[in-house]
Amino acid sequence: MNSNRKVRAQKIRRKLQARMRGVPRLTVFRSSRYIWAQIIDDTKGHTLVAASSRGLSSRDGTTKKERARAVGKTIARLALEKKIKKVVFDRGPYTFHGVVREVAEGAREGGLEF
Repeated sequence: MNSNRKVRAQKIRRKLQARMRGVPRLTVFRSSRYIWAQIIDDTKGHTLVAASSRGLSSRDGTTKKERARAVGKTIARLALEKKIKKVVFDRGPYTFHGVVREVAEGAREGGLEF
C-alpha cells in the first residue's frame, strides 16, 4: 500500500512539473502535527522561500487550519519580498481539502497568484 502511494505521488509531481516549466512551484507537505510550504525553482532546483508551522503551537489556542493559513500568509509575504508574484500550487499527494486548502487560501490572501 505504501508503494502505491509513492507511485501516485510521483505521477502527480511529474504531471505538474511537465505542465508548468519555468514558473516557481509552491509545494506543501503536511504531517499529523505540522505543515510546511516552500517555493521551488525547478529550472535551477533551488528552494527560494520556505515557511512552516513548527514555530506556532496549539497551546496558543489556534487550530491546525488557522496555523496552516498563517503559513500561507507567511510564504506569500516572503515570496513578495523576493519579487515572486505568480506560482503554481503543488498539493503533492494530498487532496485540496482541510489544511492544504488553508495554505492556498492564506497564500492568495497574502498576494500570490496561482
